[in-house]
Amino acid sequence: MAEVLKGKPVADAIKAELINRVEKLKTRGITPKLGIIRVGARPDDLFYEGGAKKTCQGVGMDSEVFEFPENIDQASFEKAVMEIGAKKDVNGILMFSPLPKTLDERKIRSLIPVEKDVDCLTIGGAAKVFTDDSTGFPPCTPTACMEMLHFYNIPIKGRKCVVLGRSLVVGKPMAMLLLREHGTVTICHSRTQNLPDVCKDAEILVAAVGRAKMVKADFVKPGQIVIDVGINADPDNPGKYCGDVDFAQAEPIVEKISPVPAGVGSVTTSVLCKHTLLACEMQNA
Repeated sequence: MAEVLKGKPVADAIKAELINRVEKLKTRGITPKLGIIRVGARPDDLFYEGGAKKTCQGVGMDSEVFEFPENIDQASFEKAVMEIGAKKDVNGILMFSPLPKTLDERKIRSLIPVEKDVDCLTIGGAAKVFTDDSTGFPPCTPTACMEMLHFYNIPIKGRKCVVLGRSLVVGKPMAMLLLREHGTVTICHSRTQNLPDVCKDAEILVAAVGRAKMVKADFVKPGQIVIDVGINADPDNPGKYCGDVDFAQAEPIVEKISPVPAGVGSVTTSVLCKHTLLACEMQNA
């Protein structure tokens, strides 16, 4: 039986740290604030938004939602994003994507100030992450993976790390964060030859490919740490969610594994708040 790496204790530890740091800022008359930009009302966006607002409130931070209709035109939305970015009381900005196809998302993302880009939405934010500039904020999901590895005292230095997935949202920045801590990193994907063997060779396997239960027993080995980033509709249990790892197959084999749900996803809103707090501290240094 593997040790199950639950996300809640990690999130609770982050929030406890944030409460103390927010209180220190408040003694200077400063309250960190997250601005959330949302176009339309997709259920998954609303769910994440609710969690972010709750976490902000729980640590003493402010949040504000800027909601826009799906039929907003490009010029109006650009103007609105620039106005939000210029607000002195907004320290961090999260914008839900994808935006409606009628909008030029690349152009709109570029309007978010890099110093307020707390989920790595801009090219400038990504450049900071990929050049090891500590003033940049990696995407919240790979950062949550790192928080979990740290919390459970899992060493990274010198270990073979395999990241399954190459997206700009998780896979690529995940590899950069592991490299920062001297992991020996392989990025693989659905077209990698001998994919199960490559994954099995890892000491730390991060599954972030976005395919339900893709990682089977032949992808893992005893002694391995598996971090499952996937959130997919469970093909075997309608109405429920599962990860990229077939938990039932992998859990009896590996040493440690994060579950879905109640794993990495439980940590992301705490990371979002942590990034906003860091942004606020830098803006008020």
